[in-house]
Amino acid sequence: MTSLGVVFRPQLPPERLRSVARAADAAGLDELWLWEDCFLEGGVSAAAAALAWTERLKVGVGLLPVPLRNVAVTAMETATLHRLFPGRAAVAVGHGVQDWMEQVGARAASPLTLLREHLDALRALLHGERVSRDGRYVKLDDVALDWPPAKAPEILTGATGPRTLRLAGEAADGTVLTASTTVDGVRHARALIEEGREAAGRTAGRHRVIVYLHAATGPDAAARLSAEMAANGEEPVPEHGVAGDAEAVAEAVRQLVDAGADSVILQPTADEPDPEAFVRFTAERVRPLLP
Repeated sequence: MTSLGVVFRPQLPPERLRSVARAADAAGLDELWLWEDCFLEGGVSAAAAALAWTERLKVGVGLLPVPLRNVAVTAMETATLHRLFPGRAAVAVGHGVQDWMEQVGARAASPLTLLREHLDALRALLHGERVSRDGRYVKLDDVALDWPPAKAPEILTGATGPRTLRLAGEAADGTVLTASTTVDGVRHARALIEEGREAAGRTAGRHRVIVYLHAATGPDAAARLSAEMAANGEEPVPEHGVAGDAEAVAEAVRQLVDAGADSVILQPTADEPDPEAFVRFTAERVRPLLP
């Protein structure tokens, strides 16, 4: 079944999260996703608050930049969320924006090596293993979580380039794709992920693909969406987003699902005038139009 969600944009102040999360929970939205963009809001703290304020809503963090976090801390934070809120949390890790990593003195000479080492160690820790590593970046000496998750969670990563997409297939259980990913881009990403899975002998089960989708509704939707994409340096073309009513948005979601997406997360514009109404629109008007 297609899972549908919305991004809580960190351009909103943190104190706005409570009303948006509660509106999403009350409306029956499947998922609410948060970002840990520099230098806006902390992903884990925001996720814990959103989960505590709601009853059934799934909350994702997409993503935590691995250069900023020791893998033991990532594992501790992730395990705590999963034990406090079983089945409702999703945490993805990834490279982070390299300019931001440079800005805080954390940029890695080989982001791909760092991500691979981080993913491998994170999986082992969250599966309750005692881990020793002496990698280029990840160094652990006899480390184990006292409180690993009762059930090992999905290991999720964000990816864009071909090498990272193949690594996602090799070392992760699911991949988060940005809102600049077109329908053909989802197909291409799925193929690269499958190449990685086959190379690593990890072909059992399905690798979950989560895709953000630029979306806007209301009388000025097209203008707001075009302005947002232009500000991001993206071509304001139909393949990069959707502006319109519930049927138009649902059709865009269906196309991504047909291309290989398992979860589609609507990404409102940073200047969305009513985020609470947007999550209600998604849950109450778009969701019923999907399989």
